Amino acid sequence: MTSWKRYTTQGEDGQRRPSSFVEFGPGETEGLDRRLLGEVSDQRILDLGTGSGRSAIALARQGARVVAIDPDEEESEMTRAAAEVAEVHVEVHNVDLADLAFLQADTFDAVYSVHSLAAVSNIGRVFRQVHRLLKADRPLVISLPHPAALTIDSNDPTSVTSNYHDPAPLGEGHYLTYRHGISETFTQLTRANFRVDTLLEPSHGSDDQSMPASVIFRARKIGT
Repeated sequence: MTSWKRYTTQGEDGQRRPSSFVEFGPGETEGLDRRLLGEVSDQRILDLGTGSGRSAIALARQGARVVAIDPDEEESEMTRAAAEVAEVHVEVHNVDLADLAFLQADTFDAVYSVHSLAAVSNIGRVFRQVHRLLKADRPLVISLPHPAALTIDSNDPTSVTSNYHDPAPLGEGHYLTYRHGISETFTQLTRANFRVDTLLEPSHGSDDQSMPASVIFRARKIGT
């Protein structure tokens, strides 16, 4: 459907992505970081699945104190190197996206993830970890490959190639993608004690694309 995939944020392709804003997916997402995350100066922010680190660098340039994690060692090193070149500080950890016990509870002003949770089969586990880390009423913002878009042929948008509700992952390695349905994601966020206040399906930005490539949730922590 599009050349912008979840793994576009990784490797050499990722190095060519913008580092002036958080790119939540393909199409018209510039400016969404300010709308969804708000003022980030002096805010402690967690980047879940940083890839090549372009979004983490963008927020660090705005004055945020960014902690970036990625399960891929090569990507983690790439983020460290890119932050050094950009002359900003990003704290980088090479860990699994759900192994967040080493981070102190109630210390983050915001958490975000760009398509990286598509590689996680049990996103509810991640949401529960994030709930522990966030301060009260603070946001978790995630973008995922739109589950409907994953059902169609990338070369022929009129051809459906898989079942929307099929739990089997697509691809492997960096290409591994679980199709998290919109209702499933909403339910998992609610069960983890989040309140969803924003749901977006951004325009792809191309005349020949009739379906959004991403779905974006903003959810706020409820309780303690």
